Amino acid sequence: MSPKKAAFVAAPVEDISTLPLSLMADFALRSQEPPKEGDIVEGPVIALDRARLYIDLPPFGTGIIFGREYLNAREVIKRTNVGDRIAAKVISTTSKEGYIELSLKEARQALIWAEAEEAVKEKKQVDLLIKEANKGGLILEWQGIMGFLPASQLKAEHYPRVVDGDKDKILDELRKLVGTRIVVTIISATPKEGKLIFSEKGIDDKEKRELVASYAVGDIVEGEVTGMVDFGAFVKLEEGLEGLVHISEIDWGLVDDPRHFFKVGDKVKVKIIDIKEGKISLSVKQLKENPWQVAVAKYNKGDKVEGVVIKFNKHGALASIEEGIAGLVHVSEFGSEEKLRANLELGKRYPFTISLFEPKDMRMALAFSGDKK
Repeated sequence: MSPKKAAFVAAPVEDISTLPLSLMADFALRSQEPPKEGDIVEGPVIALDRARLYIDLPPFGTGIIFGREYLNAREVIKRTNVGDRIAAKVISTTSKEGYIELSLKEARQALIWAEAEEAVKEKKQVDLLIKEANKGGLILEWQGIMGFLPASQLKAEHYPRVVDGDKDKILDELRKLVGTRIVVTIISATPKEGKLIFSEKGIDDKEKRELVASYAVGDIVEGEVTGMVDFGAFVKLEEGLEGLVHISEIDWGLVDDPRHFFKVGDKVKVKIIDIKEGKISLSVKQLKENPWQVAVAKYNKGDKVEGVVIKFNKHGALASIEEGIAGLVHVSEFGSEEKLRANLELGKRYPFTISLFEPKDMRMALAFSGDKK
């Protein structure tokens, strides 16, 4: 088994009695029908004999744990006495001796996964130990199962603040969290794949909620840039409270890299545009005049304009006709991406005709007016 897959394999069986009674009762109710392979059944231990454990399952017969399944559960069985009620998973109903073959280990795992699925529905918070780190996030252990916390699901204060986005540096920052505890919710449980996914987002303490309550959408405040990431900039509004300026809210023009606009330590004015679940979204561009509103009086469909090619994408090329106003030159106009790039070069100015102009939606399409190669 590969290390990647092994990260999600359940640990050795533990005492089933530690599981919530509601889950045990749920599985017990299902046992009113004849048990089939995969079912969880429950009954009293009626005998322990020569590496075999027998469970009474009236009116359907007797269950048996033996062989490999006995060895897998031997630590639990050592603490088990005749008369104890235990839950087990049916692995076969066609034993040559007429017994129903059972597994304690698989029952434990089934009950844990049922509890995990319940925790997802209830958005239950759990305090877990960070066991490992990789370039994508953190590995946590819950109920003997290893799960994954993606870096994107970390709160702002734990997100790795790496100036140049270097993955090795991000890993170094994540490793600093190994051995500490973190409060998370389970956001996905996939028993068949043995995968748990955690999130730290959406978990806010009382103090932070009180801080957030003092702000309102529309407020203009000054803060300090505390971190730069590919998708935006974190800005500290006051001690213990940060907001995010998403890359789409940095400027009206094209923003490829937020680091070209800010650096850590910069003082910046921002506008609060959203407050949701304790998270504050900020904007810098909304403190500037929207160039598209001005463009309404300057341009019309069919106008001849000049533009500078500022970016290529899968749809074609973006050409800026002035600061904050850019239009798409669609690849279909040239027939192929190769022909488009043969006619248009990054950073060069060309003549265009406005073929679509929708300033309310900040959309513009341009048709190349020069001589094609």
